[in-house]
Amino acid sequence: MTLPLSLTDEEAALVADAQFFRKKERISAKVRAMLDATHSGLVEELSRVALVTPPGFNPRAHQFVKGEHLESFPYQYLDCPKHFDGANKFTFRTLFWWGHHLACALILEGDGIKQYKKHLVDRFHQVAGQELELSLAPTLWEWKRGEGYTLPITHDRKAQIASVLAERRFLKIMRFVPMTDSRLQAGLLPDLSRETFRSMLPILTV
Repeated sequence: MTLPLSLTDEEAALVADAQFFRKKERISAKVRAMLDATHSGLVEELSRVALVTPPGFNPRAHQFVKGEHLESFPYQYLDCPKHFDGANKFTFRTLFWWGHHLACALILEGDGIKQYKKHLVDRFHQVAGQELELSLAPTLWEWKRGEGYTLPITHDRKAQIASVLAERRFLKIMRFVPMTDSRLQAGLLPDLSRETFRSMLPILTV
């Protein structure tokens, strides 16, 4: 599709509004500070638990990323822990996706996947009912939610979840928090991420 070269009145006003860009940068800095605090909290959580992990796993490995084009929207995220080694993936991502939501996601693939899936089924009622959702997407890198994308992990869906798991070669469990949530405005992103990680521990612990 060819876009017109001219700017609308609204577009011209927006690009001339220096305050808009200053506000965006200020918010980005606050989100980064929240992700820094999230990192500290998750490192503490990791020091307290014994997990089923792939070969070469380093619990202190992490990564901060900031970009502008996740389906045309800015984003910032923390991977902690971060393990991407060939087919093996063991990562917990805290993603702040502008215009969409906060998404906390456990990403698992490769060594140990059978055990992780077994833990989810065997310990289902320890995990269910905590606002978690199973990704149904054919890729690990889909961040939308809703019908066709995710399946809520509720106490009445054990058989359905088990059936879906049987067909999947990877596992992605997510929790979504709307940008309008008062806890995000109050700077409680670190608490939300840490709380979500704890809720997923039955899948990961020995």
